Amino acid sequence: MWASVVGKSVVITGATKGIGKGIARVFAQQGAKVAVIGRVLEQAEACAEEFRSNGWYAQAFYADVKNCRSLEQMAKEVNRSFGGIDVLCANAGVFPSMTIEEMSSEQWDHVMNTNAKGTFFSLQACLPFLKRAEYGRVIITSSITGPLTGYPGWAHYGASKAAQLGFMRSAAIELAPYHITVNAILPGNILTEGLQDIGTNYLERMVSSIPLKRLGSIDDIAYATLFLASKEAGYITGQTLIIDGGQTLPESLDALTY
Repeated sequence: MWASVVGKSVVITGATKGIGKGIARVFAQQGAKVAVIGRVLEQAEACAEEFRSNGWYAQAFYADVKNCRSLEQMAKEVNRSFGGIDVLCANAGVFPSMTIEEMSSEQWDHVMNTNAKGTFFSLQACLPFLKRAEYGRVIITSSITGPLTGYPGWAHYGASKAAQLGFMRSAAIELAPYHITVNAILPGNILTEGLQDIGTNYLERMVSSIPLKRLGSIDDIAYATLFLASKEAGYITGQTLIIDGGQTLPESLDALTY
């Protein structure tokens, strides 16, 4: 058990699958009170029930991160049920692939509203309760795509992930007087349902470009998030933690042929 997260109230958006569910699972395993947030309540309830079947503390709540009112209602319900909010993991996100040429204004807005505006709305909704915590923690799930790298078809996604980091740095300064830290994790290629859908050829090419010669696991992300949420990480704020197996290190693939 990571002692400083035991009993803490943890809100995780986009927690019904993939990285979000992995983060929720690790916090629950470590004795936190986990709020599984999803925009399909039945999926959130199924996830929470799965955790409770293992003897962990979890409850499902509905919210659509594009809708500030639903997030405000969710935060109030979590506060009533859990007695506060100590940690927000702003994880919900989408990553549809399309070229700039074919992308519509509506498609751009959908990605930006979910990933970037959704992060802002989530923090704003939870902030009144984070300010009452002994120490608040906010961890944003960004990406290497946008802040560090680019990939064809993900211009809107990359823009949204870079926007999250600009938001994070100013938020970290604003919230420091309340003993709230704000940090971001930047996953590389993590083996999730979404990545598997892209296809075997993509996965094989990605593995060949990673110095550690494997894709990341969901636990690789979840345990990094757990650390940033801990009391022990209290002097870290406004920072990014890259979790990519070294993918962004080589200046060319030739660097990996030694």
